Amino acid sequence: MPDADIIAKIGRGVAALPAEEWDACNGAGNPFLSHAFLSTMEDSGSVGRGSGWTPAPIVIEDDAGAIAAALPAYLKSHSQGEYVFDQSWAHAFESAGGRYYPKLQIAAPFSPVPGPRLLLREPALAQPLLNAAEALVLQNGLSSAHASFVAPDQIAHFEEAGWLIRTDSQFHWKNRDYRSFDDFLGALSSRKRKNIRKERAAAQSAVHIERLTGEAIRPEHWDAFWLFYQDTGARKWGHPYLTREAFDLLGQRMGDRIVLVLAYDGDMPIAGALNLLGPDTIYGRYWGALAEVPFLHFELCYYQAIDIAIERGLATVEAGAQGQHKLARGYEPTPTYSAHFIADEGFRDAVDDFLTREREAVAQEIEFLNEMGPFKKSD
Repeated sequence: MPDADIIAKIGRGVAALPAEEWDACNGAGNPFLSHAFLSTMEDSGSVGRGSGWTPAPIVIEDDAGAIAAALPAYLKSHSQGEYVFDQSWAHAFESAGGRYYPKLQIAAPFSPVPGPRLLLREPALAQPLLNAAEALVLQNGLSSAHASFVAPDQIAHFEEAGWLIRTDSQFHWKNRDYRSFDDFLGALSSRKRKNIRKERAAAQSAVHIERLTGEAIRPEHWDAFWLFYQDTGARKWGHPYLTREAFDLLGQRMGDRIVLVLAYDGDMPIAGALNLLGPDTIYGRYWGALAEVPFLHFELCYYQAIDIAIERGLATVEAGAQGQHKLARGYEPTPTYSAHFIADEGFRDAVDDFLTREREAVAQEIEFLNEMGPFKKSD
């Protein structure tokens, strides 16, 4: 199919597109790029009217009219819920007389999870998809397009198109064929091993912990978790990003890919962590608590996730954005990537200069953190 014959279309939302066709383009099966997750964000009102996230998925169809490539894209009137911080760019551009918003955001909403941003059933359509995103920016007077948490194996497509590449880091746990949690602890230094055992013992002695998945997650569990999530959302963001309905829909549509970890004081749930399962990764997403229990956050969000990964033979635990405290608990610094198309040439040059210096600083930080890690040092 010659480029001249390729026509990209902008959809009203992922929910309006055929689920089987969309998921066929999400070859790796990343749960946050699935039709179920993205349509849930729309159907629950978490994105859409009044949220500052207007769905604008870009699709290219094959000769039979089926989706052959797609971008999960949104018109954004702010920079909230992205976890790749560009507010300083917005301030600088607007101080110089420009208009930064709306912008085009290519992302899984509210999810700092690396994954494919070019959903390709036909790999040759990568560049036409990016051409379509650029055209949408230029033809509508937008300032920019941003693809956040791009899978490392897709960065080359963005570089080839001339997009600016930004690096950052997260802390991921890597399964080195551990047979048990104790086997993992055996890879750590003595002091770190003792600290983790002490933290787990303290948390587990204070609460009863349950893991729920699929049909075992009932409405009362979501009611409890909603309270936990609201508390975290109010403290971190001012208001929760997801609506209450989002959790019901996630349970209905993706229950077999959810592991909900709840902590009980007697019969009363007091804290919880929500995880999603991918083909080789468990993703820790949301957490909250209504009571202060020492080390409970570490137990529910980090150690339980490691247990689940070992039990299920998963390669990685991704426990979300930021948090150097994860380092001492066996999570390792891992580069993350975003890509940026800036329409204004002068502004683009300024951002490019900033990103060059930032990449150097991030690389140095990752090197330093690796040296400070909790694992035994080889001779």
